[in-house]
Amino acid sequence: MIYLDNAASTRLDDEVLSEMTPYLTENYGNAQAQHSAGRASANAISSARDKIAALAGCAAEEVYFVSGGTEAANTAVKGVCARRGKGHLVLSAIEHPALSESALDMQKLGFEVTFVSPDESGAVSAEKVIAAFRDDTIFCAVMAANNETGVIQPVEAIGKACRDRGVFFFVDCVQTAAYLPLPVKFADGIGVSSHKFYGPKGSGVLILKRGSGVMRLISGGLQERGFRGGTVNTAGVVGTAAAYERVVLARDKTNAYVSALRDKFLSRVLNEIGGAHLNGDINKMLPSVANISFDGCDGANLIAVLDLNGLCVSTGAACNAGAATPSKTLLAMGCDAARAKSAVRFSFGKHNTEKEADAAVELLKSAVSKIRK
Repeated sequence: MIYLDNAASTRLDDEVLSEMTPYLTENYGNAQAQHSAGRASANAISSARDKIAALAGCAAEEVYFVSGGTEAANTAVKGVCARRGKGHLVLSAIEHPALSESALDMQKLGFEVTFVSPDESGAVSAEKVIAAFRDDTIFCAVMAANNETGVIQPVEAIGKACRDRGVFFFVDCVQTAAYLPLPVKFADGIGVSSHKFYGPKGSGVLILKRGSGVMRLISGGLQERGFRGGTVNTAGVVGTAAAYERVVLARDKTNAYVSALRDKFLSRVLNEIGGAHLNGDINKMLPSVANISFDGCDGANLIAVLDLNGLCVSTGAACNAGAATPSKTLLAMGCDAARAKSAVRFSFGKHNTEKEADAAVELLKSAVSKIRK
């Protein structure tokens, strides 16, 4: 199997699993328990929090452990709305459904929502976001990089504008945590998912700036300083911190390696397959992603043929797998329906090899030819 769907999920690192294992087998105490087994788990969670805070450049008290990016996004949107009671929300039109659907949920409760479209390069301009602000705008969300195209967004400029206006700014960093520093200086809230950077599924981080005014989403016990009820997943937390430390320390080396693989693959595809089109500006993309449309093909059919031949790719966000409609992200960029439906996302990771990239091109050439015939 050749796996080129690392934007959907990555392989758990062996070293990360080794650090997690004791908290699944030996040190399994509940971190809230008042005995030595509980203290062992509590200490591990505290150490993981300190490690992530140091790597991210924020205070440990601003780090909350959650189940992943979806919970982080839901908590931010709904928590701000619950605290404020009314107001206007501004989101990019290319946000993950965790944000866009949460905003639409709030719209049903009386909040007003504006979605800002990207340009044809896949980027949402800071000027367009700022122009959408109103006197009653309370929340803004623009992802660090889009999950389908990999196009990096101007979160620094948008964050500064939000700060000047007292607007809560949330940045979905699920796709960028492995490749870019977290924008802690410009955001009031940040969400990441561990399984996007070689950590465990079901574990993530929500960073909330002190005094950000977010009401909790999950009520219960005193876990996470009373902000998120529920027994903390100690093994997941330990694995998240271990995985994040590894990707941060190896970031420059990994970025160069993954970028070289992606660029060679992309060059071959665009030169050797007629009617192939890259979606988004390559100069604004993460080093790992290439979203390509193929004239005369249906993206869902193409990934099915590739899968039968041992190549795992996707048509976009994993949470939308099986959707019959064209990608909302590509439509928002100005692509027509045919181009949007023919798109396939190829996403590379540190475990991929040049041999795999070359083999993927050959499999893709054969599959495109078969479908067109």
